[in-house]
Amino acid sequence: MITIVIASYQYGHLAAHCIESVLSQSKLPAKIFFVDDGANDCRHLQDLYPEIEYIFRDQNLGTVKNFQDMLMRVETDYVMFLGADNWIRSDAIELLSQFKTDIVTYDIIVTGELKNEINERVPDMTSPFQGDFYWNRKNKHHGSMLYKTQLGKEVGYKQSNALHPQEDWNLWDEMIKRGASIGNINQGLLYYRRHKNNFLKYCPEINKQSQLRLISEEKLVLDEVN
Repeated sequence: MITIVIASYQYGHLAAHCIESVLSQSKLPAKIFFVDDGANDCRHLQDLYPEIEYIFRDQNLGTVKNFQDMLMRVETDYVMFLGADNWIRSDAIELLSQFKTDIVTYDIIVTGELKNEINERVPDMTSPFQGDFYWNRKNKHHGSMLYKTQLGKEVGYKQSNALHPQEDWNLWDEMIKRGASIGNINQGLLYYRRHKNNFLKYCPEINKQSQLRLISEEKLVLDEVN
């Protein structure tokens, strides 16, 4: 039993692609939420996709409060958040639903007009793949990981003051501290679209911190292998 939460802020021009990718799954999720966090550019989607439950916020809550509010609405065993500018492979839910671990991670295909930027953000961590870039995330965090709803609610989305300040890193870190079990699918199930709006959300210092943490994470994995 999986709920998909599609989150949008100024992605009204891209969101239909994401919704289509969820509705075309070989195994449909039990519930689909769509939340427009105050941008008011997604109301047209209600007429196109009435089977989805929509939340239109009058004001922008910001990612942390928005995600936390949506998480508390979920009633299924598992939940996965998707940015409305991204999309998932058609068998993603079918593959993810086979796991019983607390968290399920999977790999990412980096695409979009500014996909080459990923090599500056996380140098030497991706490889060319069918004109895009393949980003291996085995047993590693990313914002669209599948996780057990109850565990997520116990931890909650919070703004972290650690090296990486983004709220989904805090969620991951705290779940791991609580001994969460991790499953992994060694396939690219998420298409992560890099585009101009991505660069409006993150200041250079946050991008620098993100890069440092990811490099440190990769080094720890390599040390364990060696």
